[in-house]
Amino acid sequence: MTHDVTVPAAQAPPRVLTVAGSDSGGGAGIQADLKTMLALGTHGMSVIAAVTAQNSLGVQGYWELPAEAVRAQYRSVVDDIGVQAVKTGMLASAELVETVAELLAATEAPVVVDPVGVSKHGDPLLATAALDSVRHRLLPVATVATPNLDEVRQLTGVEAHEEDGMRRAGDAVLDLGPRWALIKGGHLAGDALDLLTDGTDEHWFRAPRHDNRHTHGTGCTLASAIAAELAKGRAVPAAVATAKEYVTGAIAAGFPLGGGIGPVRHAWKLSTQP
Repeated sequence: MTHDVTVPAAQAPPRVLTVAGSDSGGGAGIQADLKTMLALGTHGMSVIAAVTAQNSLGVQGYWELPAEAVRAQYRSVVDDIGVQAVKTGMLASAELVETVAELLAATEAPVVVDPVGVSKHGDPLLATAALDSVRHRLLPVATVATPNLDEVRQLTGVEAHEEDGMRRAGDAVLDLGPRWALIKGGHLAGDALDLLTDGTDEHWFRAPRHDNRHTHGTGCTLASAIAAELAKGRAVPAAVATAKEYVTGAIAAGFPLGGGIGPVRHAWKLSTQP
């Protein structure tokens, strides 16, 4: 006698899409985004906008993809699989910024924009001519923009050296159109301090600064973690709080790789093994 056993169909986890550059060293960019999304229980998908030759010492070169290739990747994923949040990173050129902004404007999902301008090593990853496109096309479609203080200065001209300066930075970024601005104060002295604001509500996130130079990929990781939490249906402040806790742990567990700056450890919550 046989018995039919019905196996319930597995349910897909929340779906998150990253539109960014590829990091051949695996610490930042698309690679960091997908690792973060997996670690936080979501299904990561990717649109590769540029390819970098990159390692622990810096970026040796990058090549942007044609806008047609970026648009085709995006439509392929969104039209069939769908997305519950999108994160953008390195977009390289004005044409790619404008292409991606147009696609995002027609997508009903929260968007986290990490306005990547330079790498951890100071290598430029965005053409100067693309800054106006970031200001006027990309940031207005963002649910959350996550600039560090260097990117705030690059985009708005505002310099911040203390908490009041971060408030001015937040207001200047909000003037460019995102619903929320997360101003990352990691370059300031003392604790790692971030400000999240929508112009009315203000949330400060403070974490101890870990004595670990291996911090490659922190910006990509934080933005992707926020997107993953938004895809789960969390409100922006709760998503940022969870993402901040995750990236702080990843920084604490960062490890040496190659001869320069190693990456954060994206799997730190999944295993205690190296």
